[in-house]
Amino acid sequence: MEKGATPMTFRRYEIYDVFTSEVLKGNPLAIVHDSQGLDDEAMQRIAREFNLSETVFVLPAKNAAHTAWVRIFTPDYEMPFAGHPTVGTAVSLAQNRFGEVENDQDALIILEEQVGPVRCGVRLGKHGAFAEFDLPKLPQRVDYNYDKVAIARALRLERDEIGFENHVPSIWDAGVPFLLVPIRGLASAARIRIDQAAMQRIAPRIGHRQLPVYAYCRETVGHENDFHSRMFVSDEGTYEDPATGSATAAFAGAIHLFDEPLDGVQRFSIEQGYEMGRLSKLELELDIKDKAIISARIGGAAIKVAEGKLFV
Repeated sequence: MEKGATPMTFRRYEIYDVFTSEVLKGNPLAIVHDSQGLDDEAMQRIAREFNLSETVFVLPAKNAAHTAWVRIFTPDYEMPFAGHPTVGTAVSLAQNRFGEVENDQDALIILEEQVGPVRCGVRLGKHGAFAEFDLPKLPQRVDYNYDKVAIARALRLERDEIGFENHVPSIWDAGVPFLLVPIRGLASAARIRIDQAAMQRIAPRIGHRQLPVYAYCRETVGHENDFHSRMFVSDEGTYEDPATGSATAAFAGAIHLFDEPLDGVQRFSIEQGYEMGRLSKLELELDIKDKAIISARIGGAAIKVAEGKLFV
C-alpha cells in the first residue's frame, strides 16, 4: 500500500437460494451486511449490480428489541415488503449468530421492514435451515371488474382456461398487491406467454409499477402440494419470479374466500418455479376463527450458495 493511502473498506455479502433446500433452485437473493453509510442511490445501484429480483441491505435495528432494519430493493425500485428476502435474511442472520450447529437450533428474528416489524421463526439443523414469518398485513381484497377474454389474451390462453371451480380472477394486497388468475391446470400453466400490451389493459398500475400477475391452479407436479403457481412482472419488459412470498401472502385471501377453509390451523403447500427449472416450495398456514383469518404465516427453506466482499 502506498504511503498515505486509505485502506480499502468492504461490506460482506451473501447469496442465498430461498424456498428451496437445494442450491441453484428456488429464488436467489443478495444480502449486503453492514450497510451503514449507504444512501438510497447507492443501494439502488448495488441492487442493479447484483441484478437479482431483490437485494437486501441489513442495517442496525431502530428498536433495540428487534434484530435488524432491512431495506429491500429490486434493480429498479425499493419494496415495502417481500417474502423471499424476509425468509433468506432471517436464515442468514440466524446462521451468522449461531454458526454451524450439531443439533436443532431455534431462533427468533424480528426484521424492521417498511410494512412494519416482521416476526420470523428460524429452525437451524444439520439438514438445512427453515424460516417462517408472520404476515405483517392480512390480505385485503381490492375491487376489480375482470374480463375473462382480456385476461386470456394477456396470458395467451383461451377464455375457458381462465378460472376453475368457483375461483375467479381477483386482486389481493397483503403488503404488495397482485392480480391473481386461476387457470385450468398444469397444461395451461405451461403455455402462459405474457402479451405486454394486453397486460396493460387488464392489470392496473399501482404506484410505480404494473400490477404483477400470479397464475395458479389446483393441479400440481408434486402430489404433496396443494397448488401450482407462476408469477409474472410485466412492466418495462417481462420476467418471471421463481418463488414469491408476497404473492403467496396475497393468495391467502383468495384461498380463504373461494375455498372457505374450516376453523383451526389450515396448511397449504404451494409449488412455483417449475417452468423455469427453479423448483420452489412455499408453506402457507392460516389461523381461522369464526370463518375469518386471524393470522397467517409463510415459510420455506433457504441455503447459502455464495459469499464475498463488496468494495463500496
